[in-house]
Amino acid sequence: MIMALFLAIMTAMAGSSRTLYQGSRDGWLPKYLGQVNDHGAPTNAMWTDLVFNLFLLALASDAGGYFYVLAISNVGYLTFNFLNLNAGWIHRIDSGHIFRPWRAPTFIIWFNTFLAFVNALLLGAGAKVWGYSGALWSGVFFAALILPVFWYRHYYQDGGKFPPAALEDLGLDDGDMGERKAGIWPYLALLLGALIVLWANWFFVLPE
Repeated sequence: MIMALFLAIMTAMAGSSRTLYQGSRDGWLPKYLGQVNDHGAPTNAMWTDLVFNLFLLALASDAGGYFYVLAISNVGYLTFNFLNLNAGWIHRIDSGHIFRPWRAPTFIIWFNTFLAFVNALLLGAGAKVWGYSGALWSGVFFAALILPVFWYRHYYQDGGKFPPAALEDLGLDDGDMGERKAGIWPYLALLLGALIVLWANWFFVLPE
């Protein structure tokens, strides 16, 4: 059982450290996370992952802390899921001309967008089942911690510009962010998602 637990932790860390590495390469996270060793393993991202997970394990030292970590983790996951699913149609509108090895059918893009708002509903309603009244807002607070991290990387380390490699993936030239064809719709999607979360959190009440 202990070895299986270690294997699960190592697998999760391997995937998440690669995510941190790619975020650094794309200009979203601090540059030190983009360092790799001679074998191509993202060592700094792995160490950061380890330290953060040790912090979470310390919070989850008892039953209350365990459910607290689970609650904020689920809020963060569903928030990330909502943004990812909506990014599909935004990318299809703004960068529809870019070649893709596989192009998702349009109905899947829109169905995934519908599921994003379903997940927003479940996020607002389900945040109460953990027995902790502040689960939703604690999760929002921890998710919002990424904003100063991005500000530090984008405006302090990169001077307000994305790395050339990130722009190349989007078919853009260095210094050119391209036309924002989606206009105001991404902002309206964020607003609608937030309203659905707040309404569901207010409407759904656990039985006494």
